[in-house]
Amino acid sequence: MAGPPDSAGTTRSGWQFRYIVALCLVDVLVGLASAIAALGLRFGPATAEPYNRYHLWVTIALPLAWLVALTLNRAYESRHLFVGNDEYARVFRSGLALTATLAAVSFALDIRIARGYVIIAMPLVIVAGIVLRYLVRQRLHRSWARGERLHRVILVGHEVAVAEMTKRLRRERYHGLGVVGACLPNGAVDPLERSEAGSLPPVLGTFEDVAPAVARVSADTVVVLSCPEIAGAALRRLAWQLEGDDIDLIVASTLVDVAGDRTTVRPVDGLPMLHVEHPRLKGGRRFVKAVFDRVSALLLLIVGAPVLMAIALLVRTSPGAGGPVIFRQERVGKNGQLFVIYKFRTMYVDAEDRLADLLERNETDGELFKMRDDPRVTPVGRWLRRLSLDEIPQLVNVLKGDMSLVGPRPPLPREVSGYPSDMRRRLVVKPGLTGLWQVSGRSDLSWEESIRLDLSYVENWSLTMDLAILVRTLSAVIRSSGAY
Repeated sequence: MAGPPDSAGTTRSGWQFRYIVALCLVDVLVGLASAIAALGLRFGPATAEPYNRYHLWVTIALPLAWLVALTLNRAYESRHLFVGNDEYARVFRSGLALTATLAAVSFALDIRIARGYVIIAMPLVIVAGIVLRYLVRQRLHRSWARGERLHRVILVGHEVAVAEMTKRLRRERYHGLGVVGACLPNGAVDPLERSEAGSLPPVLGTFEDVAPAVARVSADTVVVLSCPEIAGAALRRLAWQLEGDDIDLIVASTLVDVAGDRTTVRPVDGLPMLHVEHPRLKGGRRFVKAVFDRVSALLLLIVGAPVLMAIALLVRTSPGAGGPVIFRQERVGKNGQLFVIYKFRTMYVDAEDRLADLLERNETDGELFKMRDDPRVTPVGRWLRRLSLDEIPQLVNVLKGDMSLVGPRPPLPREVSGYPSDMRRRLVVKPGLTGLWQVSGRSDLSWEESIRLDLSYVENWSLTMDLAILVRTLSAVIRSSGAY
């Protein structure tokens, strides 16, 4: 049990304050380093010349100006930090705002700042700011994975909802929420029996016991799951009970996997109504995504041509050779249209014929077939799968327009034939070479969880999300987590 009742909140405030101070120092160093680099690259030995005094003053002022821009864009508020892409978007907007301000001030005060200096300094400060914030966040996530600095959470709701939320929060700790107990409806379950069984976190009481339970286990966060008993006046009274100790109160929405930028609260006749916007399935940003996909795929194929040739030679000369280097298979794409997917062959040529004999050894649920030690995979194929190198030929699919760089997993026709109606929603966009399923566990995910992630991507897609997934894909490939 954690220390005195107020120790959890004090500890949380302590590490969050130190985290924000560290971000401020990082941002100041980023601003200074970017300004010095721009000064040196633009002017070289002429940096110390008298006519460069404006640039010297700008170099000195840029770190402070960068800090102010980030503060005005609320890039240091805790609700925008730790998880999600909002922090990086705010850093990007801060860079654009600072660039525009610098241009306006230099024009108004007739300060002659070289365009080359600005063109070097501002992209540097934006890119370096995002990269270093990402690294700082990854360090925090590693401490969360070790069970350190976690928010101590009490879940409030019905047994099924609490069990499901506990399962999801314990699967990955990148969100920093550690469940320490639950409060269930009166008489819903025997607390002692349920706690010993381990199917739920320790039951700390009923809905009337939330505030005492918080004090008893030194919790700092209460998450209220959807339940009719705690709504309106009851939720308001709970907030009053928790506000004195600065306990975070979170209400989990019944809107499954709907991103915050699709929801707005608007008053209707004096009542706050939650409006849900439709997902962005068409429009200009989708066009930008298509252009980005094809241009990126073409460049990667050109740059990676030597690697492709080396892998092809390795597959051709490896044990189990005799079949084609490229494995072709029919998959289901956007709107249910069939297309041929390309991969480097990783299995023996008779793999499909041997599948029926292995179905009873399937290690996953749902429509997928997965085996950690699949005897149909060649030695070279196992290595290619571990590093995801077998997926590289799918860049051709992206270039042809059958696939996207990021999207849902491309399913087999037999999988789609077993889909319930809601799962067909994932077919309204192009399948992806990588996706949320790829960066969240890959083959270690259950069928239900992989479908949930795919649907979440379809409903909440954004260009920022795509870029974040591409970055996380590199990390997932290096770790080789869930790859088999």
